[in-house]
Amino acid sequence: MLIFFGRFLMVGVWGFLLLNIISPFPKPLKYFMDIALIFMVIMHGLQIVMYKAGQPKDQKPSTALQFRIFFFGIFELLKIQKELRKEYEEKQKNKTKQQP
Repeated sequence: MLIFFGRFLMVGVWGFLLLNIISPFPKPLKYFMDIALIFMVIMHGLQIVMYKAGQPKDQKPSTALQFRIFFFGIFELLKIQKELRKEYEEKQKNKTKQQP
């Protein structure tokens, strides 16, 4: 639930930052928003690079996944981590059932 809320907030942040490009805010705020947008693009780009570096060479992330990581940032990575943890726990549960 909190991950969904974070993703929702990230859409608002992107919208607010991109609104500054379409209709610039007054001078001091405009510069701050430009710097914030550049920082956000760099940080989310780094998250994609780090995610790719952590994956096996034969498993490349899809373009859609890369876009979601770029757009939602840490919230998408947390969602992926949560899904992988669930998958791992199910495998462990199945292993214990199979052992006599």
